[in-house]
Amino acid sequence: MSTAAVSSDPARPGPAPATARTRAAGRPPWVRPAVAVLLVATAALYLWNLSASGYANDFYAMAVQAGTKNWEALFFGSLDPGNVVTVDKPPASLWLMALSGRLLGFSSFSMLLPNALCGVGSVALLYAAVRRTSGPRAGLLAGAALALTPVAALMFKFNNPDALLVLLMVAGAYCTVRALERASTCWLLLAGAALGFGFLTKMLQAFLVLPAFALVYLVAAPAGLGRRLLQLLGAGAALVIAAGWWLVAVALWPAASRPYIGGSTDNTPLELAFGYNGVSRIFGRNGGGGGGGGAGGGTMFGGETGLTRMFGSAFGVEISWLLPAALIALVAGLWFTRFAPRTDRTRAALLLWGGWTVVTALVFSFMSGTIHPYYTLALAPGIAALVGIGAVELWRGRHNFTTRIVLALMPAATGVWGFLLLDRTPDWQPWLRWVLLPLTAAVVAGLLFGLDRIRRAGTVLAVVGVCTGLLAPAAYAVVTAGRGHTGSIPASGPSADAMGFGRAAGTASGALVTLLKRTTTKWSAATTGSQSAAGLALGSDTAVMAIGGFNGGDPAPTLEQFQQYVANGEITYYVTGGGMGGAGRGDGGRIAQWVEQNFTAQTVGGSTVYDLTPGVTTG
Repeated sequence: MSTAAVSSDPARPGPAPATARTRAAGRPPWVRPAVAVLLVATAALYLWNLSASGYANDFYAMAVQAGTKNWEALFFGSLDPGNVVTVDKPPASLWLMALSGRLLGFSSFSMLLPNALCGVGSVALLYAAVRRTSGPRAGLLAGAALALTPVAALMFKFNNPDALLVLLMVAGAYCTVRALERASTCWLLLAGAALGFGFLTKMLQAFLVLPAFALVYLVAAPAGLGRRLLQLLGAGAALVIAAGWWLVAVALWPAASRPYIGGSTDNTPLELAFGYNGVSRIFGRNGGGGGGGGAGGGTMFGGETGLTRMFGSAFGVEISWLLPAALIALVAGLWFTRFAPRTDRTRAALLLWGGWTVVTALVFSFMSGTIHPYYTLALAPGIAALVGIGAVELWRGRHNFTTRIVLALMPAATGVWGFLLLDRTPDWQPWLRWVLLPLTAAVVAGLLFGLDRIRRAGTVLAVVGVCTGLLAPAAYAVVTAGRGHTGSIPASGPSADAMGFGRAAGTASGALVTLLKRTTTKWSAATTGSQSAAGLALGSDTAVMAIGGFNGGDPAPTLEQFQQYVANGEITYYVTGGGMGGAGRGDGGRIAQWVEQNFTAQTVGGSTVYDLTPGVTTG
């Protein structure tokens, strides 16, 4: 990438000579068919065998099921239709899945379909955003790199909130790119609104890209400094409104007539955002909860913190396949555009996607609280965009010797690192890594020795280089997409399995499910925590109370409230078990003791069950 290869925007305000409009007018005829192939192939990958995961994470599936039965449960993200306690995240992703269930009937397919479509939408928007700054080739490469990232093939077929979160973040980036073209206030407000709705999806994680968005607009927008600052303030207001309307609605709703906000300590979503899902996620248990990163967390909780974390055993195969190439592209691109005008579009794109990648990677690398490998889906668009932009811009400037050397470093780093990642599963397709090395060597040699200067050989070299770079992550993505994944901590790859909460749907016995189906009360049963409750609710298609929420630690319901529900004849059975053993301020232990002392136990399908209906007591 030489300075001649990058866009040369004028210093004056206004669009660059090679604006998106002029590029579109002269767009080659192959572009639209190529985009269609990219999106159809992405849809096929994400929709293929979609129901293999069943209900995936039962914790969220239980809330989706509740949302299909009760509108209040849908609005708050309640775990059950009776609205005792919510999930420990805001409800935006649940809205999509539950509305799909209301339209198509609740099932594994209807629940996971919106997330697969979020994946297709993310690829489409990433293509569109990168194309506007670096052309269709870069956009196509970026879109393909995102679609074939293993963690993307995992999470766009799962029911955690991350799929919608990434779609909204990419939408915010696209709006920022559009705003940069003419210093558009409207597009910048839309970018803020997208991140605001991202907050309603997974809270503060949506704001990890905010520094990059603000920086690139402040640096590169074709307007005076005063106008840029005012526009950013307006975008901030749009973000607050988009994120805040639901928070205000929850605050104004009488607490006694709505569900408890799961995971919070004071029954408010703001405390949930800055406590359990904020400080404690970053700083660990001392921040008020969370839990599990650092030295003692194991790979499913991130393992050791530090700069190499994204390349380690927990995160490496999820996201790092193209990370070395992306970092090379970022550093080289910023160096080669150092003398470009302030409004240069290529440098703006590098600041946008580079800032996205660097800030997110650093936060993930040093978080000592709860973090799981699948969080890295949020890194995938930034990495993919940098690879697409860097590869195309460096290819354009390859006639410069230095640029050619840097260009060769991208496939070299990708091939070597891909070989090492594949070697972590040596028994799975061992031939693949041994094919990858010679292909990589051939591409690097072709670049260094100028094979691209031979007639038509340049096109062949470029195609082989792209295919070689995507070979290893594509293989992992395909095998990931073809397998079912369950549990709260899913992982990609040929042998990975999930762990943790959300694996209980298959544990409810047929006899117990049959018993619950015969009930007619508001709740067929109650049990401590979502691990047991989700299996019972999904298996019986009845309302089951998850005492204490996710891990049994939330104070909902209290013993007094539970006693009142029983006195009113609203719960038929109490099923023992569940919960994580007492963390938090919940009354699960006291409720279990009260039930044991006052009601008669029976064994149903291996589970201890107490009949809570009037007249069935020990006293």
